[in-house]
Amino acid sequence: MSKLVSRHVFTSESVSEGHPDKVCDQISDAILDACLERDPASHVACETAVGTNLVCNIGEISGSGLEGINAQQIARDVVRDIGYDDPSEGFSYDSFLYVSALHGQSPDINQGVSKATLEEQGAGDQGMMFGYASNATPELMPAPIMYAHQLLQFFTALRKNGEIPYLRPDSKSQVSVLHDGGKAREITSVVISHQTRSVPIETVRKDLEEAARAFLKDTGMLTNNTTFYINPTGKFEVGGPCGDSGVTGRKIIVDTYGGVGSHGGGAFSGKDPSKVDRSAAYYCRYAAKNIVAAGLADKCEIQVAYAIGVAKPLSINVSTYGTGKVSEERLAEVLLDGGIFDFRPGMLIQDLGLTKPNGWSYRKSANYGHFGRDGFPWERVDRVEALREAFGLKQ
Repeated sequence: MSKLVSRHVFTSESVSEGHPDKVCDQISDAILDACLERDPASHVACETAVGTNLVCNIGEISGSGLEGINAQQIARDVVRDIGYDDPSEGFSYDSFLYVSALHGQSPDINQGVSKATLEEQGAGDQGMMFGYASNATPELMPAPIMYAHQLLQFFTALRKNGEIPYLRPDSKSQVSVLHDGGKAREITSVVISHQTRSVPIETVRKDLEEAARAFLKDTGMLTNNTTFYINPTGKFEVGGPCGDSGVTGRKIIVDTYGGVGSHGGGAFSGKDPSKVDRSAAYYCRYAAKNIVAAGLADKCEIQVAYAIGVAKPLSINVSTYGTGKVSEERLAEVLLDGGIFDFRPGMLIQDLGLTKPNGWSYRKSANYGHFGRDGFPWERVDRVEALREAFGLKQ
C-alpha cells in the first residue's frame, strides 16, 4: 500500500489546442468522429504528423461507407478552427501541403477483435491501462493538472474573443502546487509560454500575468509568494507546427493526470474504442471516480491488463494510497465480478456508449485533458449508490 508524502510540491503542465502535438491529436480524433458517424463499428488507428506547412496522415481505417470521408478537408477544418489562418506564419489551413497514407486494418488484428457477441469481443491489443481519481478538486482530479488545463482554456477564450488580440494558438502552462497532509494547499509557481504576434515582451508579461492572477484568484491558492514566469525566454512568435513538428499521441501525461499516478504508455487520440489503450483507460477513470465519489477512498488508482483478442481482463489492481475506507482487495473483487462495472472490452464500450457519441465527440476530448471535464460518459458518477450498497454503507 502506498504511503502519503506529508509535505511536497507537485508540478503538472498543459498544452493548448494550438500546440503541434495537439493539432495532430485533434485531426486524428476528428477523422475518428467522421468514421464512427458513418459506421459505429469502424476500426480506426489514425496518426497525424505536422511540420512547417505540412499535414500528413498515416494509419488504418476500415468500415462501411467510409469512402466519402474527406480526410484532407477534415484536417483543414480543424486547423482553421484552432486559429492557424495566416500563411505568413508558416502554417495555415488554406495553404499547407496534405499527404495521406491511410489504408485498411490488418485482418490479423481484426480476427481477434471482432466476435459474434459483445461479451466475447476481445481486446484490440495487449497492455495495461490506469485510471485515477482524487478528491483534491471538485472534478475529482489532481489540483496541478486541473489548474494548468483551466488556465489555458481561459487564455484560449481570451484569444478567440479578441480580448488579448495579439495572442496566437500555441501555448503551454505549468502549475506547481504545495501539498501538505495529502491536501493541495497553495500554488507556488505558474509558468505560461504563449505564442504572440510582434508585441513588446514587457506588454506580454504584464497582460498575461494580470489575466492569470485574476483567473487563479478564485482557487484561493495564490499567495504573496506565488511566482509567475511569463514567456521566460523572451519573445515567442514562431510557434505551432512552424516552430516545431508534432505527432499524434505525444502528450500522454497532459492527456491524463499530469504525472500523478501511473500510466500504461498507450496514447488515446485517433483510436477507435476497440483499442483498450483508450477505452479501458476511460473505464478505469470511470470506476475510480465513482469509488472516490462514493466516499470509499480519498484517492484511487485502478490498473487493468488485457491480452489481445481475449475478453476477460488478466488482472485488476486497486490502490487507494492509504486513504481507503474499505480494503483494496475487496475493491478489486467488486470490480472483477462484473456486477457494477464490466471490464470486458465489448461491455465497457457498450456501457459508456463509446461507438455512438451522444452530445460529445472524441475531438473535444483531445484538448485540455481527457479527464476532469463534464460531458464525457466516463466522467459520470452514476454508480455511487451501487458501490456504497455493495460495501454495506448508508446512503
